[in-house]
Amino acid sequence: MDRTLVICKPDAVERGLVGEILARFERRTLKIVAAELRTITPELAAKHYEEHVGKGFYDELVSFIGRSPSLVFVLEGPEDTWKVVRDMMGATNPRNSAPGTVRGDFGIDMGENLIHGSDSLESAQREIGIFFPAL
Repeated sequence: MDRTLVICKPDAVERGLVGEILARFERRTLKIVAAELRTITPELAAKHYEEHVGKGFYDELVSFIGRSPSLVFVLEGPEDTWKVVRDMMGATNPRNSAPGTVRGDFGIDMGENLIHGSDSLESAQREIGIFFPAL
């Protein structure tokens, strides 16, 4: 079984979309193995987004992810679960996301695109270690 990290970002929590998003993953038979509603600190965001340090959008990214609580969770499923989750999320820019995806159905803005999902098995392992080190 593979695991991947998902974050329902502050805009998803603020808009009351967490239940719908979780239900979509559960309907795909992905299992929630850990979950926590938390406000992501700047220190934790820096670890999570370390590959973006020095990019023009980095400060805005860290500020946004910490502005209010996010639901951080780990999903478990078959091989390449991270890819299944990414496909269900839709394109990073909601305007380019297909209907039926989280961003395609609920997304409005590139800067507030509702959800994060690990982009590879290696990223999933690293990110799970950041948010759920006991797993």
